[in-house]
Amino acid sequence: MYEFLANLTLFIHLIFILFVIFGGLLFFIFSKIIYIHLPALMWGMYIELTSSICPLTYLENWFLYQGQLTTYSNSFIQNYILPIIYPENLTADLQIYLGTTLIIINMFIYGLILLKFKKK
Repeated sequence: MYEFLANLTLFIHLIFILFVIFGGLLFFIFSKIIYIHLPALMWGMYIELTSSICPLTYLENWFLYQGQLTTYSNSFIQNYILPIIYPENLTADLQIYLGTTLIIINMFIYGLILLKFKKK
């Protein structure tokens, strides 16, 4: 059960990361998403630019510890999702690079949003 909960938390973590990066695009479908995306974006920038650790990481590790597991046993998760969320050679410099990339992507997305408003 704990491994399932760890896997579920890891999956939610991945979905949240994708939302932080690209969630602004959902504005074109549902405009009020911006009220959820902007705080999530600020959180993502904070985590990356300060080399902090997301609380979901602690939750995943807690579930693994409670299940007396040292790692995930599911090969798909271990091979494909873990390296996306926890890159092997993650350094403070790489986190700054990722944070900067996050900002640039979202500047582009919010630029598209502003263009939409100018056309109205």
